[in-house]
Amino acid sequence: MRLLDAVDEDRRDVDVLVTALQQAVAEVRGLGGMVHLPGGGMSGILYLVADSGLPESMTRPWLVIPARGTAPPSRAARHDAIMWQPHLAPPDPVPGRDPAALWPSRLPAGIAHLAVPVPGGGKRRGALSVLFSADDQPGAAECAFLNEVAAWVSGRLRASGILNPSPALLRALENGPGSGVDPWYAEGVPSVTYTWDLRTGELTSDRPVEKVLTGIDPEVMAGGIEAWAALIHPDDLPGAVTGFDMGIQLRGGFQDEYRIRRQDGTYLWIEARARTITDEAGAPVKVIGTLRDSSETHTTAESVGRALRHMSDGFVSVDTDWRIGFLNEAAEKLFGPAGDVAGSLLWDIPALQAVPGLEQRCRMTAAEGGPAGFDVPGPDGRSWYHLRLVPVPEGLTLYITDTTERHLREVERADAEQAAAERASLVQRITRELAEAATAQDVMAAVADSVMKPLGATGLIMLGVTGDRLTVIGSRGYRERFIRLLDGTWEPGDTTNPVGYALHTRAPLCISSPEEMLESYPATEKLVREGGKATWAFLPLAVSGREIGAAVISFGRPRALGEEEKTLLAALSGLIAQALERAGLYDEATTRARTLQRSLLPKALPELPQVTTAARYQPAKQGADVGGDWYDVIPLSAARVALVIGDVMGHGMAEAAIMGGLRTAVRTLSELDLPPDEILSHLNDIVGNLGSDAFATCLYGIYDPVTRRLSYASAGHPPPAVAHPDGTVNFLPVTPDPPLGVAAPPFEALETLLPADSLLALYSDGLVESKDRDIITGMRHLAELLSQSANALATSPADASELDALCAKLASALLPAHGALSDDAALLLAATHPLAAENVSEWPLPEDPMAAGQARELVRSQLTEWGLTDEDLIMTTELLVSELVGNVVRHAYGPIRLRMLRSRTLTCEVTDASLTTPHIRHASAMDEGGRGLQLISALCQRWGTRHTRTGKSIWTEQPLPRSQ
Repeated sequence: MRLLDAVDEDRRDVDVLVTALQQAVAEVRGLGGMVHLPGGGMSGILYLVADSGLPESMTRPWLVIPARGTAPPSRAARHDAIMWQPHLAPPDPVPGRDPAALWPSRLPAGIAHLAVPVPGGGKRRGALSVLFSADDQPGAAECAFLNEVAAWVSGRLRASGILNPSPALLRALENGPGSGVDPWYAEGVPSVTYTWDLRTGELTSDRPVEKVLTGIDPEVMAGGIEAWAALIHPDDLPGAVTGFDMGIQLRGGFQDEYRIRRQDGTYLWIEARARTITDEAGAPVKVIGTLRDSSETHTTAESVGRALRHMSDGFVSVDTDWRIGFLNEAAEKLFGPAGDVAGSLLWDIPALQAVPGLEQRCRMTAAEGGPAGFDVPGPDGRSWYHLRLVPVPEGLTLYITDTTERHLREVERADAEQAAAERASLVQRITRELAEAATAQDVMAAVADSVMKPLGATGLIMLGVTGDRLTVIGSRGYRERFIRLLDGTWEPGDTTNPVGYALHTRAPLCISSPEEMLESYPATEKLVREGGKATWAFLPLAVSGREIGAAVISFGRPRALGEEEKTLLAALSGLIAQALERAGLYDEATTRARTLQRSLLPKALPELPQVTTAARYQPAKQGADVGGDWYDVIPLSAARVALVIGDVMGHGMAEAAIMGGLRTAVRTLSELDLPPDEILSHLNDIVGNLGSDAFATCLYGIYDPVTRRLSYASAGHPPPAVAHPDGTVNFLPVTPDPPLGVAAPPFEALETLLPADSLLALYSDGLVESKDRDIITGMRHLAELLSQSANALATSPADASELDALCAKLASALLPAHGALSDDAALLLAATHPLAAENVSEWPLPEDPMAAGQARELVRSQLTEWGLTDEDLIMTTELLVSELVGNVVRHAYGPIRLRMLRSRTLTCEVTDASLTTPHIRHASAMDEGGRGLQLISALCQRWGTRHTRTGKSIWTEQPLPRSQ
């Protein structure tokens, strides 16, 4: 290596190659060696540029080999690795040349082939080969030495035109992608074939040279090689001579392009191609070649080359091995100096390593044979470039266009389009949510949830016109103190306040700072200070020329609202106004509907000693559609209580009307003391007469505190639940009768004995059934809740307030939030209390006229025992009982029984076996009888007849003295 370093810097490339090759072969004790490098004429080709120690018969097959062949030099250059082949074989053929046909017939056996890559300018340019005896394989030290020699060769080689676009590339660019034109094999281009005899220097041609090369001296060929050399341009002469020398010395083909002088002193460009002919001993004897005029091509190529080099877009050409062969000034600014990157793999360039899938795109473009383009971000993260890949015969060209400005415009346009889309989406969303808003509070919530965040607002106030004032409907982002201060402060017709001014102009008013607000509206100083906001947008809310309010959107910091935001606010102003108008109408309709519904339900449940009751009703949803669920508690005779609950199917005024009619009918029928099954039969007739689309469920029960029995009947209604004092809960059995309107009477009446102080729960299906819960699961949940409360009620009998609290607790646990119900829900709780035995007295009476007197004695005695010693009460009761018993003796038949009950009233009952019902009639002055019932009606609070299984009972009720 020290000997190589001493090689004169001015030595020609061929001398450097031969010297290095000779030194390498000698140092590793090889048989001979070769150096192959790529040439400028054909891509994908390696040329034999130097050899040492080998006869011409062995080098002739290696003059031209394919870069992608299987021979060791081809593989070493391509794979950047040392290649060893244990036997010497001919290389792969190239177009027009078959090395196997040139292979020596007699070749010594046992020759091996070793090749190391020759680097150059960032790529592996070629290969250095050494032939060895097959038995003398080189070791690691020899291989390392050969690598070092190859590196030294690469460093000493002069630039060989790799940084300039080749004529083939320029012609391909001129003719367009995929033209496939090879300038050396173009048909129809005139040329002259010449022969140069190296021994005599004589030049001969197949035709007059001036016929092809216009303006050349016709006698130039007669003057020999010296005359020809005298015509070559002085600047081109060294290169031309070097080319001839190398071609002759290497005994191979060579090509060149240079200028020659015409007779008029001007120059024309010619392309020269030649090959060296040797004698049998291998000595060069002549050169045979062709010449043609390339002035036009060269001028075009120069023009294209200059355009490529100086154009604003980057331009890069790569060969078939994907290595950079040329890049212009614009590309150098992106990738680095040409000398540093030339010969590198395209996708190994740092600036291109971040381009996703570049290698796959390049290979696909080359395979498909058509151009392709795509956008990529620049390495600085701010710029953008468009890469266009164009296949050409020599490989691939890459155009790089800076599209940063266009990309920014596209980004700005995309941002504008996105902003417009977001505004449109915002308007669509707020329109949809406002369309679903039912109340003014819903409108307030929709605006707050949909508008504040997109606009970056921190406060919202909704004002409504009430008389001559603006009152606050709702707010977000403000303290309650400020809302109280603002409420009712402004008048809608006063233009000295910002809301009044916005309503007057019917346009949004935007104020961008507190200073601007105080300058325009000095009276708002306290509001600005207390509100804590810095920018406001006042939106007038008006419908059909009528002012209904205003919306104030505020921001926590000063800002100027843009025109697009103001346009959006103007659109929102109209949408909010319409929604608020609908909400006002809805609220009015809802108020009327709720008033109607509440009027159809009991205003208050009666306070009775026999039962403590509480109820809850919750409609399915807000609005004018009232529901049909109802309940009632009706006091009956003999201290009994009727408990009823029903559900008219559907929602609306018609269903509410049916519910009101049924409730009235139940109360009327209850006054007749009819049993539950008969009452349901009458109700079924009423509903059936309303039409085929009217249906209702109903449960009617009568609780008797004397016997603690509950008799009940159901028409398609869920069964009542009974919570026992010990905490157990059971649902009473019901007959699965259809709803009222489709049932076929008779209904079945059932009876059960209730434990003392038990809790009875009547409910509609809306309480226990929902879209997320079936009715069985809901009933099970109700039973669990009742069981938890039963023990507490047993240890401390529930009063009205405790039972009301329990009713609210059950409704809250079983029902979702208000407004989320799919059906109305009703719940009626009744804590039952038996009538103590000391408050009940009963006696049999004989069937004769003496029974009336006996009854009077029993009444007086019992009242005295109960401490009811008021003489008026005793005399009145004696008279009532005497008249009742006398009527039975006269008009009915026995057995006769008298019963007295002390409860909230004093009840007297006379029972017989007759089914005859007494009626009051108008007796004339001459009638002897007929005045008994008139007397009874006048003396008691109320009276009536109740049919039993064995007859009837006529009863009276009298108020007890206050002290009792």
